[in-house]
Amino acid sequence: MKNFYNKVAAITGAGSGIGQAIAIALAEEGCHLALADISENGLQDTVARLRDYPVKVTSHVVDVGRREAVYQYADDCIKAHGHVNLIINNAGVGLGETVEAMSYENFEWLMNINFWGVVYGTKAFLPYLKQSGDGHIVNISSIFGIIGVPTQSAYNAAKFAVKGFTESLREELDIEGSSVSATCVHPGGVKTAIARNSRMGDTGSLTLGSKEEIAELFERIARTTPEQAANAILQGVRKNQRRVLIGADAVLLDIGQRLMPTGYQRLLETFFNRREGKENALRESL
Repeated sequence: MKNFYNKVAAITGAGSGIGQAIAIALAEEGCHLALADISENGLQDTVARLRDYPVKVTSHVVDVGRREAVYQYADDCIKAHGHVNLIINNAGVGLGETVEAMSYENFEWLMNINFWGVVYGTKAFLPYLKQSGDGHIVNISSIFGIIGVPTQSAYNAAKFAVKGFTESLREELDIEGSSVSATCVHPGGVKTAIARNSRMGDTGSLTLGSKEEIAELFERIARTTPEQAANAILQGVRKNQRRVLIGADAVLLDIGQRLMPTGYQRLLETFFNRREGKENALRESL
């Protein structure tokens, strides 16, 4: 897929952040859009930003953690647009909690959205993408799909799974000589509301602060804008890349993992141990 003019793209998590930025970038190139999000207000905001573009835009309130809802979304997309060329499985949520303290409810909530939502989106849209004769699947993983991080076990599990799922899918499509291809995307820190919208469970001594403090920290250190992420993703589709790393932080962490496949874990352990030691010393001094 070398261009997006007069194509049809379905995007989940299109009500904000990277999903919204991709929608705008595609509209600028003349691509028609079937936008999905669980937030109707978010969808309305994105649709409002697209009013001046001469493309057809439909909006669909979808919980990607529900299989039947995603399949209905795919069917509705075809009914509204006639065909679809691109599915971007972008919807995602965050959770901070230790493995020991984590409830199964929280774990299943995140996995249903971040992993099963990708699986449902891929399988629901793949037959329609093949029918279009020129299709592409974009699955959003994370740099946390390459490295493991304390308190992020559920998020890591989902994003590692998305990586393996998408790589296997890409291999199958290439072997069969399909007109559809697939790209796995690994963003680093992107200035979105995912930290503010995440669930915060019991992180014990590993806490980096309150949910509000963590969100503020994330927003300070996140260097990549959603617009930059969107451009990198669409460029990856044009080049038919197997994997797209977004942001200098993602590139550096990927290199670190390659050079120190287990050593990076010790560095993270040292960071958290030192932080806990400083907090204990401060409490004792008071």
